[in-house]
Parts: sequence; C-alpha cells; structure tokens
Amino acid sequence: MTHKLNSLAVYCGHQFGTNPQFERDAVRVGELLARNKIRMIFGGGNVGLMGATATSALRNGGVVLGVTTHNVVAKQEPAHDEIEVKVVTGVNERKQRMYNLSDGFIILPGGIGTLNEFTDILTMQQIGESKKPIFFMNTAKFWESFSQMFLAMQDNGFIESVDDYHMHVADTPDELFKQIMNYEK
Repeated sequence: MTHKLNSLAVYCGHQFGTNPQFERDAVRVGELLARNKIRMIFGGGNVGLMGATATSALRNGGVVLGVTTHNVVAKQEPAHDEIEVKVVTGVNERKQRMYNLSDGFIILPGGIGTLNEFTDILTMQQIGESKKPIFFMNTAKFWESFSQMFLAMQDNGFIESVDDYHMHVADTPDELFKQIMNYEK
C-alpha cells in the first residue's frame, strides 16, 4: 500500500557546487515538490542549492517552510525572503524541528551540513527511533562514494544490512519522484 508523503525535508548545499547539473536537478526537485503538493521543509537559506530548490517550489505554487538558526543567518546565509522562516537557537534544535515537520527526507548534493543532517536520521533509524524514508538525489553519481562506504560498513560487520535502512536512490529527479509517489510504508 502506498503512503502519501505530505511534507519532505530537503537537505542540500548552501552553495551550487561545481557541476551545473546540481542546480538543474535542485530546480526540478522544487518543481516536482510543488506539482505533487508536497510541502518543502528546508534550511531557510536563499543561497546555493537550497535557495534554488525553494525558489523553484514557490514559483510552481508550492508550500515552503524554512528552519534556520540565528548563527546561520548572521554569518553565512541570508534567510529566504519569500517564505516563512522559523529561526531557532541552534543546529540541534533546527534538525529536530525539521525532523518533526517532515514525513521523510530528500538529500541533494551538499557538504558537511548535509552529511550531518542525514546521518543523524540514519542513526535514529539504527536505534529504532525513526522509520521515515530518505531519498537520495544521486546527481552525477554524487552519492556513489557514500553508497560504497555504507556497503563497507555492512561487509565489515559495523551494520547488519543496508536493507535495514529506509534509503532510496535515484539518478534523476523524475525517477526520485516516482519512488516518492510510490513509497510504501
């Protein structure tokens, strides 16, 4: 039985990266979120891939909610000025708020923050605190190294099985949304 995902957190870079396909896929993901009436929860910034995804969702009639911290706004990323942005005290509160607001997660290319955000969800899955799905947008094979590392954890006895985690990987935004729309709980 498919399970409608009404709200997805999008974790991604606050920069565009070096491959132009990263931005194109981010824009397409925002468009598909809006077209499928899935609310986007994100880091609240108006820069890089996160800004491109949010702006695309908005331009296509989507609902977008940002969650950021005082430090992020003050030091790096201006908050997106076209949406409601909740400003919280610190990064742990931000992650918890985004988790609570979301039915699952889309992971686009990104840096250390993106890695931190989704590995927290994987840790919650490992200890039985979460079963929310994670959908990786593997643009230009960006997440291949992580996939190999995850298999190495399994092969070396650090995790039982990669199948114990609710992860889905797609190479294109359209393939990603086929998985999202056909998600079975």
